Amino acid sequence: MSSSVTLGRIFGIRIGVHWSWLVVFGLITWSLATAVFPDQNPGLGDGTYVAMSIVAAVLFFTSLLLHELGHAFQARREGMEIDGITLWLFGGVAQFRGMFASAGAEFRIGIAGPLVSLVLGAGFVGLAILITGVVELDGIAAWLGYINLALLVFNLLPALPLDGGRVLRSALWAARGDFAWATRIAASIGRAFGGLFIAGGLALFFFESGTSGLWLAFLGWFLFGAASQEARYGDVYSALAGLRVRDLMVRSPTTVSPGQTIGELMDGVVWTDRHDTYPVVEAGRPVGLLPFRRIADVPRGEWGARTVAERMVPLADVAVLAGDESLEEALRALSGGLGRGLVVDGGLLTGLISLGDLARAVQSKRR
Repeated sequence: MSSSVTLGRIFGIRIGVHWSWLVVFGLITWSLATAVFPDQNPGLGDGTYVAMSIVAAVLFFTSLLLHELGHAFQARREGMEIDGITLWLFGGVAQFRGMFASAGAEFRIGIAGPLVSLVLGAGFVGLAILITGVVELDGIAAWLGYINLALLVFNLLPALPLDGGRVLRSALWAARGDFAWATRIAASIGRAFGGLFIAGGLALFFFESGTSGLWLAFLGWFLFGAASQEARYGDVYSALAGLRVRDLMVRSPTTVSPGQTIGELMDGVVWTDRHDTYPVVEAGRPVGLLPFRRIADVPRGEWGARTVAERMVPLADVAVLAGDESLEEALRALSGGLGRGLVVDGGLLTGLISLGDLARAVQSKRR
């Protein structure tokens, strides 16, 4: 979700929106205005249906956001860090940093979102029953109640990475004490559901409703791919289990100073000690990371005037890990972005670690 745009923060949690969200927002608004509300509440004007649809779509995505906030708030209570929440084509996703502390923690985090949807669905249904004389509000509330309860049922399917799949994995994990095994089982069920959705969607497309069939097949394709990714993550987790960052990090990496010019760097360091990335250190403390590609972008005629500080990635934007952190946590921290991180203990640089180091560890375990 790196292409998401930040909308703001709620209790410090970044809320973003991916461009694909605009597609589904438009489709939902269009289908509500042209089909759902005219069938559900006949006799109203086109302008009324459009207004109802916009309000309903906004409240629907607000419901999705509250669902993800349920996960996020519970994750905070479990001691996990939250990278943010992103609204996108298939709703919303809360992004956590690090591993679940226990099977119980994953269960509580996984069930928190569906509980929010249950409360919202029941609340909107109750509101629709209580509203009398205002057809427009009754129609919006009834649809929101239906859609929240429908999403609740769908999310509780025991298919990873859906919430029901996370609940299933937590139960299997608790029963056997093996996270990797539990992930493989839950992911296999997720792939099976994905395959069923694809087959059902294609059948629906050819024999009944083209649009509905395509959406179901597309949803199945997404579920199958996401479940496969979870399965790969389970394999990686199994290979990295028990290892720490200090076991794989590059100790005493070649460092550079923020005050060096690019010319000094090229002549004094790169010429004799070429690396893809250089930690930037000042008075023994890391201040950033300098990828070689950011040096190569500087025209040769400017080498004497441009400094490392100008081209480095500042420490705030770099993954910083401690030597005793697990490699599972390192994998989450290093995914995306630079793919490299600094290992810092007591404020001092002790090493450098990359996704390549983790990949080599996984390959060596598989041999």
